[in-house]
Amino acid sequence: MSRYFLLGEDRAATAKHGGEVDATHRWRLPGVKCPACGATWSDVGHDHPSVDLSGLAEHRAFERPRPEPLAELNRLRELVRPLLPPQAELPPGTHFGPLVGQAFGAFGPLAWVGGIRLLLRSEVLEQLRTAGVRGLVGCRTELRHRQKNPPELLELQLRPTGRLHPSSLPADTPPACATCGRQSFRWPDAPILEAATLPTEADLFRSGDFATMVICTERFRDAVSQLALEGLTFRELPTR
Repeated sequence: MSRYFLLGEDRAATAKHGGEVDATHRWRLPGVKCPACGATWSDVGHDHPSVDLSGLAEHRAFERPRPEPLAELNRLRELVRPLLPPQAELPPGTHFGPLVGQAFGAFGPLAWVGGIRLLLRSEVLEQLRTAGVRGLVGCRTELRHRQKNPPELLELQLRPTGRLHPSSLPADTPPACATCGRQSFRWPDAPILEAATLPTEADLFRSGDFATMVICTERFRDAVSQLALEGLTFRELPTR
């Protein structure tokens, strides 16, 4: 049976190098003001750094974060949908394009942005692929470095997929809003993954319920250990 782990940042390890990244993606869907549930919200972690919106006539409409009425969100969503895989979810706040911003200091083999986005040196990405890790997509970044000869840092594009098993959710979890899709509940203290929903072709992905949560397989964890890569923590998650 496959084993799965919640990936986290080992801050003590990354702090040894001192590197920091202050950046965000070039484009994004706006947030939404829902006329049904009354919530104004956007999601975090639905990132598509490989998707280029510069060819859209209205690409500037995706540059400024803001809430919009549901009808306008849906209009903008349909403009970008042809650029993504058919199964891609597009909640309010979905990001597109390269990370743009500033990189400070020196970096080890990997770096985190905001604790939820994972960057790797280009050579580390190739080492992981050579070690047999599947489904890794490295995307270019547009980071301004102050140091000479900075490393090439690539952002991993991680698809939100796989769900929490219903038994690990609170019994009083409200249903999702039928109009905007928002569902409000906390990450459970003892999460259990629903085995039937987990991908079989990727060793690193995001939770479909909480896209800020990065999940990996035992194959990825073992490759990280073999390559002695610093900066990651692993918490095993049961499946059912």
